[in-house]
Amino acid sequence: MRFKPVPEPPTDLEAVAPILEAVPETAGAVDDCCGHLVAETRLESRDAAEAWLVFLRALDLVTEESAGYRRATGRSPPTGSLESAGPRLREAFRERVYGADAVLEALEQADGPLAVADVVDAVRDERRAVARETSNGRRETARLERVRRLLEWAVLLELAERSADGDRFE
Repeated sequence: MRFKPVPEPPTDLEAVAPILEAVPETAGAVDDCCGHLVAETRLESRDAAEAWLVFLRALDLVTEESAGYRRATGRSPPTGSLESAGPRLREAFRERVYGADAVLEALEQADGPLAVADVVDAVRDERRAVARETSNGRRETARLERVRRLLEWAVLLELAERSADGDRFE
């Protein structure tokens, strides 16, 4: 299963720890997991909390049960050691986050660093008509934002690097 939400990346991987720590150890321990994350972390909205929960689930750090979300037992790294779980997180990101593999393949196949728009062009579905793609500005803006977030997460997980000028990825 691939998961689509990609939250705004933090400045470093350790900033994920407080969000992960706020997820209950037992499903159903809190009545409203999204509300709990908003109350206990820097997250400002239920939508942001929901995106984080699903993204952490994609990284195999959180599981969802009928009673709600909980931290994944045995797979979640202890708080403060997310960086030590790098290989496992990188694999889950590539395999379980929708679009991550295509973005990384575009970088791998490129002759040099790519801007976000270049990555979007490289992964664009060839079957769609170009006219339809460019006529919906909101869709294009959302696609650019999503790819930017995927690229930023790839940098955090050491799957990609930011170019020297900071505007491109490789």
